[in-house]
Amino acid sequence: MKTKKKALGRGLDAILQSPETDITSKDISGNYVVGAIANIAVEKIVSNPFQPRDQFDDELLKELAASIEKQGIIQPITVRKLGYDKYQLISGERRLRASKVAGISEVPCYIRVANDEQMLEMALVENIHRKDLNAIEIAISYQRLIEECELTHEKLSERISKNRSTITNYLRLLKLPAEIQLALRDDRISMGHARALINVTDPEIQLGILKKIIARDLSVRQVEELVRNFQAQPPVTMKDPVELPEFFNSTAVELRDKLGTNVNIRRNNNGKGQIVISFESDQDFSRILALLD
Repeated sequence: MKTKKKALGRGLDAILQSPETDITSKDISGNYVVGAIANIAVEKIVSNPFQPRDQFDDELLKELAASIEKQGIIQPITVRKLGYDKYQLISGERRLRASKVAGISEVPCYIRVANDEQMLEMALVENIHRKDLNAIEIAISYQRLIEECELTHEKLSERISKNRSTITNYLRLLKLPAEIQLALRDDRISMGHARALINVTDPEIQLGILKKIIARDLSVRQVEELVRNFQAQPPVTMKDPVELPEFFNSTAVELRDKLGTNVNIRRNNNGKGQIVISFESDQDFSRILALLD
């Protein structure tokens, strides 16, 4: 019996009790811990420096804490062993935080052996599959997987079981002006709105449409139509185009804010120019005329 216990000791217990700190050592093989679950004291788990999210809703944490108090943690968190009695969180930040709120002293954990890159990839991939993520958080996670884990779009598609076109659509959101990304992150616009805005090449026009979306609560279809109207407008050509003095630029901004529509001012070397005021419909034209009176 004693011999049998000693042999079994080379499994999970041996890894948990080992004073070794080199997690890549052959003596602490990942083969011992695949699929294994152990209860670990929460104070022995340090935070994950690669955690993709840094904001958590307090009310949702309290709700999860109440659920954990009644039912326990249904899905174990994932950690890696740093050394003797010390672990680092790979994924499950909300569950760990909620457990602390609930006053739980130990949490069930999957124990993995991973280097930093593998840990980052696992954390990001799990993060992507959460239902409460907004489109910008997903896009940032995709970007980090590509850049920091050196994944191609094809490899990323395989990792997360998403079409490459879906990945591309999310990544394109990160090319939008910061104001639009924030509006999307804060749920003031939807991903449908943002995808329509991507088709506009002028950032100033994008921001002008953003203001209209928020002020008038425009639907995605209305925004798509608005974008088509902008794209259908013929470009205004001027001889000898020059960079506008700051006064003209600031005036254009003031007019846009006052009229609630896109305003372009163009001027050539001779001082001649045009003021182009865009409108969406006959009603919008009448509205702008009233403001100009």
